[in-house]
Amino acid sequence: MSTTAVPAEVPFFDRTLESLDRPALHRLQMDRLRAMLTEVAEHNLFCRRKWQAERIDATALRSPDELSRLPFMTKQELVSDQAEYPPFGTILTYPIERYTRFHMTSGTTGLPLRWLDTAESWDWWVRCWTFVYRAAGVGPDDRILSAFSFGPFIGFWAGFDAASRLGALCLPGGGQDSVLRLKTLIETQATVLVCTPSYALRLAHVAREQGIDAAATPIRVAIHAGEPGANITGTKRRIEELWGARCYDHYGMTEVGAVGFECTAQPGGPHVNESEFIVEVIDPASGARAQDGEGELVVTNLGRRGSPAIRYRTGDLVRFVTAPCACGRTFARLDGGVLGRVDDMIVVRGVNVFPSILEDIVRRHPAVDEFRIEVLRRNEMREIRMLLEINEAAHGHAVRDRTVAAVADDIRQAIGLRVQTEAVAAGALPRFELKARRVVHTDG
Repeated sequence: MSTTAVPAEVPFFDRTLESLDRPALHRLQMDRLRAMLTEVAEHNLFCRRKWQAERIDATALRSPDELSRLPFMTKQELVSDQAEYPPFGTILTYPIERYTRFHMTSGTTGLPLRWLDTAESWDWWVRCWTFVYRAAGVGPDDRILSAFSFGPFIGFWAGFDAASRLGALCLPGGGQDSVLRLKTLIETQATVLVCTPSYALRLAHVAREQGIDAAATPIRVAIHAGEPGANITGTKRRIEELWGARCYDHYGMTEVGAVGFECTAQPGGPHVNESEFIVEVIDPASGARAQDGEGELVVTNLGRRGSPAIRYRTGDLVRFVTAPCACGRTFARLDGGVLGRVDDMIVVRGVNVFPSILEDIVRRHPAVDEFRIEVLRRNEMREIRMLLEINEAAHGHAVRDRTVAAVADDIRQAIGLRVQTEAVAAGALPRFELKARRVVHTDG
């Protein structure tokens, strides 16, 4: 197989695999896809019913491009399937006795979805996370703190197991509040922080309240998932400044797996792990392939036969690029990370606004500790109000009015809209350990 020359100092999990040329990569994908589809078509009731209804022989596909012959899979139909065939639906390829792991989606975009994995599928999950760590330069000498509750949400469970596979010291942060996690971090000399981007900011603020400079701790790498944030320029910069560490984005989903990872080159978005996933980008309205590579991400995983995701519509908007990366990987990238969600777009006076744009602007202002986006409906028109929690204690009382005005002005210049901005009292807005819910719709 042909490979691309890569500088020796770039960290890889599998150098040969990650630098395959595109034709060789597509052949690898097709070999794995055919093997998976053959097994799923025979044993998976959910997929077999869908394909039979469309009179499709999934085992006859001969190239990744022919995946478009198969119907999409959506979260709503999986939720409906579990409601009709409780508790796990018909997506399981094997008898229930083969499954060893239970998780649930967070429920932030509807009813939670239960998901099971076999030992083999879970081993695949862990392998995917090992790509994430190595791309960020994390290895056996590191001490990895998972600042995560370890509840049924899949979150960083696989990341914790993958840290052990790396040979790194695994530090669980479940059952601890932020003060105790900081104490653990400092006493164990943790070098890697794994959590949501919102919680990385929260933990740094708690450190400041405790008289601790987070940037003076041994943390050198911060890996974030669970929500957009680490791919948003303003948020990434804020995390790196507060922790004095390099910030890496990771993209994944409970239903799909650990899809993407940022490399040390950080050219502006995570690589797709194309040895384990086939991705498509479609027009979210028509379902047709997006000609410019920008649209809704559709994912097929290749190593999770026990509960497969085949042409799964993620609802995430991305820009897919295959241009060479300075790190030497030939895996494609999601330029700019997740640009937004199909159902998160707010239309205000004809302007399309994504929460990620507003977050990027807010995070440029270090005096803002937390924020909320309120979507109001007044006289049948939508308006946006930004609530800003400003740290006057750290930045001085004069910063309040100045920051409120500056955020409003930055938003107007960026998207051409006048948005109402208001300061709120310190501690008035909620903090988040898992997925943040900063967008609130109200009739006010």
